[in-house]
Amino acid sequence: MPCNLYRTGPAVALVATGAAAVTASFWIPLDYDGSMSARVFPLMSAVILLFLGGLMLWPAKTNAKAEANVSQVRILPGPLMLLGLVVLYIWLISKLGYLVSTGLVTPATLWLFGIRRPAGLAFAALAAPVIFHLIFFKALGVFPPYGKWFDLLDLIGG
Repeated sequence: MPCNLYRTGPAVALVATGAAAVTASFWIPLDYDGSMSARVFPLMSAVILLFLGGLMLWPAKTNAKAEANVSQVRILPGPLMLLGLVVLYIWLISKLGYLVSTGLVTPATLWLFGIRRPAGLAFAALAAPVIFHLIFFKALGVFPPYGKWFDLLDLIGG
């Protein structure tokens, strides 16, 4: 049976991303008391990525007729656009800070996943940064990344 790049490509990308994220998570310094608190969430997320990529690589029973209908080499514009949004998001965070960047990228990401209602996208642009800020920076005590050009946290006293 030929290799199905539609399934194998994303699986290999997940495993590679998970492995890189596991390595990168060990660069996060331990807390003053030696505990891993700031490192726990990124490390758990990276291990989950590795696990899910491994599951996708596991051989599965396939329907040969359905398999024949799927092109073996496919350009996947959605994942490429999502990768572009990730790169843009990382760059925006360094320039505009976490809140503004998350507010800008969240609706674009949801639109990419099929959410098209303007009211829902507008709500997500406002709600996602607030919810994530409360979870990560208030409840978990993680320090937010600040923007070089502008940061909304400077104005609201965060």
